[in-house]
Amino acid sequence: MHSETGATQPVSAVIVNYNAGSILTQCIDHCLKQVEQVIVVDNASTDNSITDLKKQFSTENRLIVHYNSQNQGFSIGCNIGYRLSTEPYVLFLNPDCILEKNTVHKLLKILESSSDIGMTGGYLANPDGSEQGGGRRKIPTPWRAFVRATGLHHLGKFWPKLFPDFHLHKQTLPTTPIEVEAISGAMMLVRREAILVVGDWDENYFLHCEDLDWCMRFQQKNWKILFVPDAKAMHFQGTCSKARPFFVAWHKHRGMIYFYRKFFRHQYSGFLMGLIITGVWLRFSLAVIYNILYFIPKLLKPKYG
Repeated sequence: MHSETGATQPVSAVIVNYNAGSILTQCIDHCLKQVEQVIVVDNASTDNSITDLKKQFSTENRLIVHYNSQNQGFSIGCNIGYRLSTEPYVLFLNPDCILEKNTVHKLLKILESSSDIGMTGGYLANPDGSEQGGGRRKIPTPWRAFVRATGLHHLGKFWPKLFPDFHLHKQTLPTTPIEVEAISGAMMLVRREAILVVGDWDENYFLHCEDLDWCMRFQQKNWKILFVPDAKAMHFQGTCSKARPFFVAWHKHRGMIYFYRKFFRHQYSGFLMGLIITGVWLRFSLAVIYNILYFIPKLLKPKYG
């Protein structure tokens, strides 16, 4: 077990970048202080993120940058980075995540504590320090998603089994690591041995839900997933996607439908699955309307000076 804090860990960090801007350099800077190898897979960025990165770390031989000729999505990017990695553990990290000191050590310590633990995740913090959703959660089954979408999860405090919420970040933060159904792909430390058993990221996802898919498959192969509350990272969520809200919404909802069909179509009748899919596309329509109402007034607003 690698217990020395402050030292780099036997970890390859895989970061898929798409126009992350200057925060990518900050992400890499914090990462290199904690891991042996950093691999950046760039999905044909058009900003200065990679130029700035190369300028900042021109002599760093632990940094590998792989260039894709087009944006191939998050899953493919993760798989490319994983295949280039050499360490026994792989940290999948979003480019807009800034690791706190010793975060990787804390994640690895728990991962190495038992041979049946396949992945660990930590506390994803908003810029104000509050806990972000996704770091610890349950799998959003169709029923759980319906309960959440309709607001029925507020009744969970009275009937938790009937109206469960898949988000757990509103619950009291545990004082010790706990087993959970899912963590976030924004910061996910994975045992290479487990990946060889479970398989790569499913490349049918372009963006969103691929981390839930992987968590489902890890559980199916009896690998445990643990949330480590004192392993923290600041996550500036949406840095790479805020400029293209419709594109992101489309792929998010497309991913949801694929996820439900892949894992739940045998548990639900064709009629119920049809209702679920209809509900997802209705949610997508509402997301589009919201974004139109939000962005058009900004575009039409006159600029002075």
